[in-house]
Amino acid sequence: MYFLLAQLVSLLLPAIAVAQTPYAVKTPPLTTNWTYTVGTNPWPEYPRPRLQRSQWQSLNGIWTYQSASNLNATANPPFGQPLQNKVLVPSCLESGLSGIQGSYLIYSWFRTNFTVPSSWSSSQAVLLNFEAVDYEATVFINGKQAGFHRGGYFHFTIDATSYLNAGESNELLVFVHDPTDSGDNIIPIGKQTLNPSHIFYRPCSGIWQSVWIEPAPTTHITQLDVAADMHGQVNVTAHTSGNSSVPVQVTIYEPGSETAIGSWNGTSDVAFQFAISSPKLWSPDSPTLYNMSVVVGGDQAKSYTGFRTMSKGTINGVTRSLLNGKFIFQFGTLDQGFWPDGLYTPPNREAMVYDLQTLKNLGFNMLRKHIKVENDLFYQACDQMGLLLIQDMPSLRTNTDLPNDAQQAEFTRQLQLLINQHKSFTSIGTWVIYNEGWGQRIQGYPEYGLTDLVRSMDPTRLIDATTGWHDHGAGDFSDNHHYANPQCGTPFYSISSSPYDPNRIGFQGEFGGTGNNVSIEHLWNVQEAINTINQTYEIDETLDAWNYRGHFLLEELRQQTEMFSCSGGVWTQTTDVEGEVNGLLTYDRRILRPNVTQWRNDIQALYDAAAARGRNSTMSYS
Repeated sequence: MYFLLAQLVSLLLPAIAVAQTPYAVKTPPLTTNWTYTVGTNPWPEYPRPRLQRSQWQSLNGIWTYQSASNLNATANPPFGQPLQNKVLVPSCLESGLSGIQGSYLIYSWFRTNFTVPSSWSSSQAVLLNFEAVDYEATVFINGKQAGFHRGGYFHFTIDATSYLNAGESNELLVFVHDPTDSGDNIIPIGKQTLNPSHIFYRPCSGIWQSVWIEPAPTTHITQLDVAADMHGQVNVTAHTSGNSSVPVQVTIYEPGSETAIGSWNGTSDVAFQFAISSPKLWSPDSPTLYNMSVVVGGDQAKSYTGFRTMSKGTINGVTRSLLNGKFIFQFGTLDQGFWPDGLYTPPNREAMVYDLQTLKNLGFNMLRKHIKVENDLFYQACDQMGLLLIQDMPSLRTNTDLPNDAQQAEFTRQLQLLINQHKSFTSIGTWVIYNEGWGQRIQGYPEYGLTDLVRSMDPTRLIDATTGWHDHGAGDFSDNHHYANPQCGTPFYSISSSPYDPNRIGFQGEFGGTGNNVSIEHLWNVQEAINTINQTYEIDETLDAWNYRGHFLLEELRQQTEMFSCSGGVWTQTTDVEGEVNGLLTYDRRILRPNVTQWRNDIQALYDAAAARGRNSTMSYS
């Protein structure tokens, strides 16, 4: 009897001792129009549009959270114990939307309970999916360790079947370790830092993308690779959990229709090819997508693809980027993907798409996703809207901190994850390996080997090995960074960029960056950030002056396109971020700085100048 009472008391004491803080948005330094519309059922959309099963259950919502002291916390997990705080999942713990808005959150526990729907077949596996956790996640289900993942930008799946209690509530406990740039850690972090200053921002720790469960056969599709080109050739690989030969059937439908064009058969875990005649090609002007259904053994899923070919070729003696065999002048923004209320996590899909629609409305045909990886719905939206993507690999820390051999190997492994998990999105046209030398070893020029690695994994795209500095000739682009004026494919340059290389595509990887300060209600109201505003490349005191400078710089880029070998450019940037006030939009997305008519005309003038250089052309491919 005493033993039973002791057990009961031990179970009750944590509940008595821990008074949970209810969830509420913590007022962030700046809000958006979506901050207080998020609610407690965030991101209800199906998270994986390129491999969509019919049954699933979101685990997004209110979880509990508490900090931990060190890595040894995993030796004594708080099973069955209430954690101290309510937290919104997905979110960044440092954000207002999380309900925590803390700092230096290096070690954390997250907990929720879930029940598998009774309508799901008991003969199927139950898969637990995490779209992204920053940085390391140790996952426990019902008191047992079920999985571990490292890498803050990539999804992972755990077969939860053997850990579950059928028809009962199941405890899900996640330990997160996110060192960011603390100590001697050198990991892919992009612009995150524990000590924000001007162009480096508040970090994101925790479960910042969706979590969900789904049923699937024991042998099921784990990854679907699809590449469709301008000639109608389709290359498919259906990877499976069993890694064995299972029959595969792929059906492709007319765009926007349920009318099947045809079905083709193959075998899982090896590539197979087929062709359709005269497909409607995908481009920014006509982003045609074809729905697909895939049957692999007993597993069924929906997907989609677009027919397009990215390549490079020589037109009238100039090396150019080509889309579907024609020179395309890619012009877009540096897109950082930060939000004042959610940091890495947009408040919702509507907010996320608002940025993309704004860019499209101004006439941009591309954006450079800058050293961050978004959720799959972002890439789907770019596929649907017709926005080409230059996708950066999230960088290591900057300055003189270079990776050792183990850290370089981990960077390479995560680069492979980036390619494998995103190579079937139609809109991605270019991979970027290094940004401005951040974390880039010089000895041995590793960008050459990494370029070869990426090319072997995905021969269907272009590669910008080194955007900005430390260009030793690898990759497809001769990429210049210069503020505020462009130096795109020109016979002049400034250090630390390199002279234009005519054997590669002349490209302005960053320029512009002109700033315009705004009133406090549109600023990131953190004094340390406000103190760095004058570090912006240029401050224009009025919107008229800002638009004048924009016109001047775009005209300069137009002239370089007309006179020299410029094939595209990236304007800095989509939005303000913390202490930076050089966005087309303010950080709260409430002020659009461009004179829309002027910017549309100036951007169209870039495309017209490029088209004129391509007329009456002689072409060769490389």
